[in-house]
Amino acid sequence: MAAHMLKTLFLGSKNVFKCYTDVKHAQIYFTRYLYGKSMKKFYKNAHITQAAGQYEINLDTRKLKTPSGDLFTVPTQGLALAVSNEWNSQRDNIDRHSMHVTHLCYTAIDNPLHKTQQDVIASIIHFLDTDTLCYRMSEPPDLTELQTKEWDPLVEWFKNRFDVPLDVTEGIVLTTPVTDQTRDILRQYLASFSDWALIGFSQLVECLKSLVLACALVDREISVERAVGLSRLESQYQESKWGNVEWHHDIDVLEMRSIVSAASLFVQLSIEETKIKHKLSHKSPEQHLQA
Repeated sequence: MAAHMLKTLFLGSKNVFKCYTDVKHAQIYFTRYLYGKSMKKFYKNAHITQAAGQYEINLDTRKLKTPSGDLFTVPTQGLALAVSNEWNSQRDNIDRHSMHVTHLCYTAIDNPLHKTQQDVIASIIHFLDTDTLCYRMSEPPDLTELQTKEWDPLVEWFKNRFDVPLDVTEGIVLTTPVTDQTRDILRQYLASFSDWALIGFSQLVECLKSLVLACALVDREISVERAVGLSRLESQYQESKWGNVEWHHDIDVLEMRSIVSAASLFVQLSIEETKIKHKLSHKSPEQHLQA
């Protein structure tokens, strides 16, 4: 059994995974691999090594591989340290469900849905059509007032940040649809990120159900706790009125914060690496030597 688990983790399940040509079934298989049952911890230490400008993760002497069987490599030391920390944080059993940065790296490396950069950007921009912050409740009045108070400042920030219009509505569709010009501006903004950073960005908008909140978080306009709170504003209102199952509520919020924190970290580490490379590319040979 242990040998089989090692083979699955390190040799991957490449042949099985690649037999799924249908996107839906590939996604189901990939999700089952990532969020399957925990397994017994079989290594003592996770550490990083560098090869050919990339960073690898070793569990003792074994090289980590992705669900599709490819060698697990990341482009930055920061990401490698974050991943190794997740593996070193495991205790008696390996809880893959808790390893959010590792999962994002798997997605970036394996690209199980075969998405191009433009596909990812388009899916991110699409969230603006149904952005949580743009759709308000007309009643009860105190909820409408709460949404206006809490959400309007971020909507205004977004409009000023990108110099675009953004409508809010109490109906089921926006009164003024998102314009092509707004989409083009956001497309240019997102295209400035690396493919890896876009994976994290996509995770943010999917979890928060808001491109506005994701942009504010990436720009460090708000904290993770604030972003999650604003995303869950209606749920928090309902809980304050009708109560909640306390333990379930706490787990739900903590899990959401954990996922959003990991995605935000993933984006920021990719951004920092891009900035470093950009600065180095503009240095003279003498400046490189001085650095």
